[in-house]
Amino acid sequence: MDDKPDSTKKNKTNIVVSTKIYLKPIEETDAQQIFDAVNAQREYLGKWLPFVQYTQTVNDELNFIRYVLSSPEEIREKIFCIYYKDTFVGLISLKFNVNDKANRKTEIGYWLSGTYQNNGIMTQSVRALIRHAFADLDLNRVQIRCSVDNFPSKNIPKRLGFVFEGTERDSELLADGNFTDSEVYSILKKEWK
Repeated sequence: MDDKPDSTKKNKTNIVVSTKIYLKPIEETDAQQIFDAVNAQREYLGKWLPFVQYTQTVNDELNFIRYVLSSPEEIREKIFCIYYKDTFVGLISLKFNVNDKANRKTEIGYWLSGTYQNNGIMTQSVRALIRHAFADLDLNRVQIRCSVDNFPSKNIPKRLGFVFEGTERDSELLADGNFTDSEVYSILKKEWK
């Protein structure tokens, strides 16, 4: 299902995933389209993503983007809008804690609009972001955490050859007020093909 990247779409900020998919660094001007996608599928996205309940207006999304872009470089999350056939379909990010860059590690987070599921978009996007993390950012470890019950999400690291490391108990509070366990997967630079 992988398409070969189209070098004509490549520029110095976007990450070209395939002829149909690219990742664009988030900007303030993206607030409306992100909010519209979240607002149109609150129930679907809100099941696994606690932020959905706090994103009630475009201004909420804009404030989040401004917060991320103004964060100190050493902990700034690198968030990308995912475009499929030039249509916004979701977000993907590299998350950093205070010591993560010094330890050359990151965690990937992602969400994809429901109507675009099962097209390989997220698997290809995660693969491209891993390549970016190892080749361009010189990171050594990439981690993904997924709710134990979120099968579409946890199938992605499995497909990409990540190692299952264990389960974090009650690691995330969901919008329904219940905690969920998360499975932790990782891949190291030396393991990446």
